[in-house]
Amino acid sequence: MKISADALLFDNDGTLISSLESVHRCWSRWAREYGIPAEEFARVELHGRTASDIIGDLLPAHRVPEARARIDELELEDVPGGGVVALPGTLELLGRIPRDRWAVVTSAIRPLAEARLAAVGITPTLLISADDITRGKPAPEPFLLAADKLGFDPARCVVFEDAPAGLAAGRAAGMRTVALTTTTDPDQLLADVVVKDLSAVSVQATEGGLEITAGE
Repeated sequence: MKISADALLFDNDGTLISSLESVHRCWSRWAREYGIPAEEFARVELHGRTASDIIGDLLPAHRVPEARARIDELELEDVPGGGVVALPGTLELLGRIPRDRWAVVTSAIRPLAEARLAAVGITPTLLISADDITRGKPAPEPFLLAADKLGFDPARCVVFEDAPAGLAAGRAAGMRTVALTTTTDPDQLLADVVVKDLSAVSVQATEGGLEITAGE
């Protein structure tokens, strides 16, 4: 599929990088510390959501701020320990896009997102994190803020996501969507086009913007 656009907005974990090993290690430790039964913890969706939303499903509201601070601490401490890698096609694709035409839009806090991106050599000009918004994915606010800061019409932006919540946010923002099957079964991904990872995407900069080829 060919798409003409002005800017590309990338989710981080599961789209540009994989930190699943680190995420599961840290959240499992957090759950043990807070006495969350394994079967209860297993029912909660971790991927593509802010830590505050996840914790809100497990603990009373008055405990969320302190518990959020603890998981942030655990995940930041874990980054140097490994378990963060660039997914196939990520570095090659980003290297072909003008830096003022792409952004990273993540549900993670800024220090954690920056640390994980730096671990694989990515330094985006624009990063939208959980610290910048009031309502996270699946609300459209993160992607709309990214489009506004880049200075492009949302309808001319393309969202790259691996999580249903992120794709829903992109659609709600009026943007076209490309889904990656890196963490989620294809039948759970509603998008304009579905690809295995960013190695199936190519971008060419033109005078009028960007020409994207995704999939076959």
